[in-house]
Amino acid sequence: MILLLGNTGYMGHAFEKALQDSKTPFLSLSRKTTDYTRFEILIEVIRKNKITFLINAAGYTGKPNVDTCETAWADTLQGNTLLPLTIAQACAAAGVPWGHVSSGCIFAGAKISENGTWRVEKDFSKPALKKVAEENPFAIRGFDETDEPNFSFRKPPCSFYSGTKAMGEEAIKNVGEGYIWRLRIPFDENDNGRNYLTKLQRYAKVYDNVNSLSHRADFVRACLELWQRKAPFGIYNVTNPGFVTSKQVVGMIETILKPARTFEFWESDEEFYRHAAKTPRSNCVMDVTKLLSTGVKMRPVQEALEDSLCHWQPENR
Repeated sequence: MILLLGNTGYMGHAFEKALQDSKTPFLSLSRKTTDYTRFEILIEVIRKNKITFLINAAGYTGKPNVDTCETAWADTLQGNTLLPLTIAQACAAAGVPWGHVSSGCIFAGAKISENGTWRVEKDFSKPALKKVAEENPFAIRGFDETDEPNFSFRKPPCSFYSGTKAMGEEAIKNVGEGYIWRLRIPFDENDNGRNYLTKLQRYAKVYDNVNSLSHRADFVRACLELWQRKAPFGIYNVTNPGFVTSKQVVGMIETILKPARTFEFWESDEEFYRHAAKTPRSNCVMDVTKLLSTGVKMRPVQEALEDSLCHWQPENR
């Protein structure tokens, strides 16, 4: 029996659907009826229901975006650091493995090839670097699971959200047996306020940068497959291979969906942060070599984006 926490959230709902579709026995908990943030309650549920694996898709991202986390410190810290630690400790005490949905937002930038070596470049908002990303993608390499987060409280500046996600990983990575699954900017074919493709279509102006992305169903399938394959426990970047610029994605939206609007872009980071954001944003490229080495397959990001847009399901608003 699998225990799923956070099933009402954007990623939790996707896990729930995948488990239902595969007819996998599972139990979802609601904090309205069961306060699973308390160790003694959670471990009782685990033992009583003979749980064999726990999926934590709960967390605090803020609505409408991570700017909310800058003032909701207690909720953000509880959801992204303290709750994962409680879950990992309860699972360790009960001898149950766990999987935790983390975030690639604990990194900024990517590695770029320069004079035969690789160096970390944290800011890809520079036009010359975005040009490299679009014209010479092989000159860019993502962060892997051995790299230390560089967009965190230990490596500021960062958002409060990213700081708590990095701290959450640090707190749980050696507690019991578990997977840390790093998600990055989720999207799919279903119009939703949490969907990256929806956000791009609704923004008054688009912020252009370079990023890895995670197709929502692909992410969930890969996470569950790691468990089913009995892949070694540890941290895994779970993104669709490759990376894109926001302008490239907007170009795909224009070509496939043909929206009745003209897209405008913020002219610079300075303009974006002056008018549209309160806290620094993570923009980064992730390396998925470790994930693919387990035999788990992921579609290239361009293919997943094109498929999502070709099967786009507008929300009834």
